[in-house]
Amino acid sequence: MGDSKRITIPLTDESVADLRIGDSVLISGVIYTGRDSAHKRLIETLASGEELPMDLTGQIIYYAGPAPAKPGKPIGSVGPTTSYRMDPFAPELISRGLKGMIGKGNRAESVLEAMKKYKAVYFGAIGGAAALMAKSVKEARVVAYEDLGPEAIRRLVVEDFPAVVVNDCHGGDLYKEGMETYRLDE
Repeated sequence: MGDSKRITIPLTDESVADLRIGDSVLISGVIYTGRDSAHKRLIETLASGEELPMDLTGQIIYYAGPAPAKPGKPIGSVGPTTSYRMDPFAPELISRGLKGMIGKGNRAESVLEAMKKYKAVYFGAIGGAAALMAKSVKEARVVAYEDLGPEAIRRLVVEDFPAVVVNDCHGGDLYKEGMETYRLDE
């Protein structure tokens, strides 16, 4: 990934605005994991007027439920899960400062609109490369909802975590544009 853009968390409006669909990135800093059960709890926490277990400002949530760590490793394999399951919750979290999400698959129109309005970005991670991605994780610890097991929210310190910009804050959609570019006219 010699021509990848290096980005450091926390993200800012400016750093998000510099990203375009198709950009290969190497992410370094703190990111959080969370899947649908954790997202549901985050929204319930907000609805009850309580503070979230972590500050979302400028942060990235990686839609993943990692495997247990092997001895001497901070985490087991950590591949992306399908993102649409988080779509009912993502716009609210984006409106509260979340700047990035990592997963796989398409996003709902409501998520894409929130990304444009609040300057956020959606990264695609490579399904099937979970063990490789785990090598980018230098530290991992549960910070919330430990009872959810693999779906608990984890704080990961990552270095050069590989991803691709799938949806940018300018309305770009790599899946749509890719299909149009490579569609066979019959």
